[in-house]
Amino acid sequence: MRIAFILLFASALLSRADENAAGRWEGTVQIPSRELVVIVDLATGSGDSGGWQGSITIPGLGLKGAPLSDIAVKAGDIAFSIKNALADQGTGPAKFEAHFVAGGKLAGNFEQAGNSAPFALEKTGPPEVEPPPHSTAIAKEIEGEWKGGYELFGYPRKVTIKLQNRGAEGASAEFVIVGRKENKLPVDRVVQEGEFLTIDSHETGLSFEGRASKGEIQGTILQGPLEIPVTLRRTN
Repeated sequence: MRIAFILLFASALLSRADENAAGRWEGTVQIPSRELVVIVDLATGSGDSGGWQGSITIPGLGLKGAPLSDIAVKAGDIAFSIKNALADQGTGPAKFEAHFVAGGKLAGNFEQAGNSAPFALEKTGPPEVEPPPHSTAIAKEIEGEWKGGYELFGYPRKVTIKLQNRGAEGASAEFVIVGRKENKLPVDRVVQEGEFLTIDSHETGLSFEGRASKGEIQGTILQGPLEIPVTLRRTN
């Protein structure tokens, strides 16, 4: 009987922890000379993180709805990682570790690339976890290789985008920017709506939005506060 009571009590604690953790959390990360707004959505479900799923938005870093991984909720503690975005080759993914404090708020540390910064979050409502990005098919006229360029901070950059339909999976894109070095951006969403094309790399917080017309795609590269105009022209 005593063992059954202990198991029942432990189960109740876990259930309460889940209820406390689930929701939309909003607050800030205090990094040197700057404050970053953070929005975290946590929900129980059929995700790959032990029954939890979540997403994070950090407007100041160009992140919107980036998926979370390694979500762990234990009594008064919560920990999770940003699945791909902001990952560092040496230290791995960016991580948040927090505990509940007075008033049902969360306080803890944000760790990225060997750096640590305190953060505080407050629950503002039910979770609004961003669904996984889904690509659409694109018109045959847009398939192929497109090239263009722009200048940033006094240095020229070359842009190459290769677009291809993949049947039921929608379109895919190879997105390469060459400046001082070559950057192959991981693309997880390609969407065409009429003449308008959107290419998203949620891992890097970078997007391209453009309008295709008469053999050109006139658009803008977006990353955080940056908005860079660029015109792409077909090469094949």
